[in-house]
Amino acid sequence: MTEETVTLYRPTGPRELELVAQSEYRRWPPRLPDQPIFYPVTNEQYAAEIASQWNVKDSGVGYVARFMVKKTFMDRYPVQQVGTSHHTEWWVPAEELEALNDNIVGRIEVIREFRRPE
Repeated sequence: MTEETVTLYRPTGPRELELVAQSEYRRWPPRLPDQPIFYPVTNEQYAAEIASQWNVKDSGVGYVARFMVKKTFMDRYPVQQVGTSHHTEWWVPAEELEALNDNIVGRIEVIREFRRPE
């Protein structure tokens, strides 16, 4: 019997994605000292909005990553609505990110890319 999973999305920039690639697309890097929370989002639309608007503005390129996490692990985090109805995310404390990484099923995959217009 396979364990039930939850699909998470993460808008990300090139620096974070390079660190994910170094883990062979299996783990998210530790948070920086000024980043106390890891914010995966619940849907591709919201992730695409952040990647295309914020990551592109900051670094010229933004990506949407998709990954699966064991449902039993994610059940400990309530979904937070931070804007309109599709602006929903989980707030995972930075000190629990390694545990989240240990509960990823399969690999982190990049499903969308946005670039600054030439």
